[in-house]
Amino acid sequence: MESIWRRESSLRPREPLNGDISADVAVVGGGMAGILTAYFLKRRGINAVVLEASRIGSGQTGNTTAKITSQHGMIYHRMMEVFGEQKAKQYAQANQQAIRDYRELVEELHIHCDFTLCPSYLYALANREGLEQEAEAAKKLGLPAEIMEHTELPFPVKGALRFENQAQFDPLRFLQAVAEPLTIYEQTPVQKIEDHRLITSGGTVEAKKIVMATHFPFVSVPGYYFMRMHQQRSYVLALEGAPKLNGMYYCGEEGGYSFRSAGKYLLFGGAGHRTGENKEGGRYEELRKEARRLYPHSKEAFAWSAQDCMPDDGVPLIGLFSSAQPDWFVATGFQKWGMSTSMAAARLLCQAIAGEEPDWGEVFSPQRFNMAAAGAAMLEDGMMAVKGLGKTLFHIPSSAAEELLPGHGGIVSLEGEKMGVYKDEEGRLFAVQARCPHLGCELSWNPDEKSWDCPCHGSRFDYCGNLLDNPAQEGLKRE
Repeated sequence: MESIWRRESSLRPREPLNGDISADVAVVGGGMAGILTAYFLKRRGINAVVLEASRIGSGQTGNTTAKITSQHGMIYHRMMEVFGEQKAKQYAQANQQAIRDYRELVEELHIHCDFTLCPSYLYALANREGLEQEAEAAKKLGLPAEIMEHTELPFPVKGALRFENQAQFDPLRFLQAVAEPLTIYEQTPVQKIEDHRLITSGGTVEAKKIVMATHFPFVSVPGYYFMRMHQQRSYVLALEGAPKLNGMYYCGEEGGYSFRSAGKYLLFGGAGHRTGENKEGGRYEELRKEARRLYPHSKEAFAWSAQDCMPDDGVPLIGLFSSAQPDWFVATGFQKWGMSTSMAAARLLCQAIAGEEPDWGEVFSPQRFNMAAAGAAMLEDGMMAVKGLGKTLFHIPSSAAEELLPGHGGIVSLEGEKMGVYKDEEGRLFAVQARCPHLGCELSWNPDEKSWDCPCHGSRFDYCGNLLDNPAQEGLKRE
């Protein structure tokens, strides 16, 4: 399943690395954060190369709903209470500046990417009080916020918090223009990093500085990012024939939906879950059922899904990768707001690499630790990891491969061994190892996408075992 951006993009291919090279900075990952970082470094006269395991924009950048906004759900009231007003203001200013930076680049480079300024709405279906608290916090931080009583949505709301002059665009058309002058090596997965040396499938790169912009860092130690966040999946339908919206909409309560127009389509998203926790499936069908109710005359044109890294304390991790590696930098944990956060990350990382004091580095610093903010989420992540590892050791499959229905998959006993098996519609079996190669957790079948998902840290694989999402660096062994 492809997003509308992927279907309509024409990113030119780049050659893989073939040999040994050197650079001032090596950027690992060719999504929006990595490409923008390399672009701003080049403008500063710093020689940067981008190493991408697949194609640029092939990861989460190609699956986003592409909202550029400082409105990130019900965050600012909580952030002021937990982090304090100064850090909350840093977060708000960084994301507001990101909107301005995108606009300046689009105008400067004459990028035709349907960049449009529009309001962003955070709506509430039940809790008006929470929305009012969020509005008060946002205004105190200098954000362009006001509560509206009515919206364009086809159902009543308790209220909607409007942020003026936010933006939306086509991310891959934008990425294509920004990436054009850069040195990029595609189909070049980084297999290992040793101090300033990156080992890839096609050669090595010696770099003074290294930026990891791979969505979820694949280097586990130092940094321990796998202990500080988890991953979530969400689903999107592109509907034809639905009314055009003038704003972008996101529900501030669990179980709500998001909306935005993109040309002739309405992007309708939601039905999210923690990666690896979708055994029953039905996520696309949930969206389709709701779309039929809300927009009975619409027609589904595209359907796709996205994956987001969710930091335990609710704030992205941008800056020095670890105090043990002073020349490594990282950008991860963007939650559901990867477009604005990618731009903020590029600005922060370029300043840090150039030896400047980052504008808003304190709130995003990966060296922070706030137990009050992260405690409950860290406990849940730890329990999920224990559960995943425990299933590997103690879970005994209750069925054999022969009992699987066509079109279904599961952890089963095959010739006396525990394996992940998918049976296609013709009855052919596709058996893979049942453990994630990242840290060994038992995988879970995702029937909506016919994939094997890791409930511990979010790695994903197709039913043939091919790697779809990191932090794992390799696919599953076929049995």
